[in-house]
Amino acid sequence: MKLPKLVKTELDGQIAELVGSTNHQTAVIWACDCAQRVLAYFEEMYPEDDRPRLAIAAGRAWASTGVFRMADIRQASLDSHTAARDAQDYSAARSAARAAGQAVAAAHVAGHAVVAAIYAATAVRDSVPAGDLESAVTHERQWQYQHLRELHDVTPRR
Repeated sequence: MKLPKLVKTELDGQIAELVGSTNHQTAVIWACDCAQRVLAYFEEMYPEDDRPRLAIAAGRAWASTGVFRMADIRQASLDSHTAARDAQDYSAARSAARAAGQAVAAAHVAGHAVVAAIYAATAVRDSVPAGDLESAVTHERQWQYQHLRELHDVTPRR
C-alpha cells in the first residue's frame, strides 16, 4: 500500500492554530527545531550535502537577529528543496530536506512552519518499519505540539 505524501494527525489543527497565535520568530525557531530533529535522516544518506543544515542555520540566524534578506532566505529554501529532489530514492531523507526548506521559508511567511513540522513527521514515518508508523508519527506530533506550547508560553504574543 502506498502511503500518503504527507502525514495527517488529530493534532494538525491544534498545531496550526497555536502557530497562528505565536510570534513570528518563535514559529521559525520551532520549525527549525522540528527540522533539526530529523536532519540526521538526510545527513546519514548524504553526509557531504550541507544544504538542509544551512537552511536551518539561516532560519535560526533570522530568528535571532531579525535581519531579513529575501534573496538569502529564498536561496536557502530553494537549495534545501533541491537537495530533497536529489534524494528521491530515500523518502525519509527527502522529507527531512523539505522540512529544512520549509523551516527557513517560515522567516518569510510564518505558515511555512506548520508545513516544516508536517514534513518532519513524514520523515519520521518514512524512517520506521510499517508496524510502527502510527506510533512514531503520533509521538513526533505530540513532541512538536508540546515543544510549540513551551515556546509559545515563554515568548511574547504577536
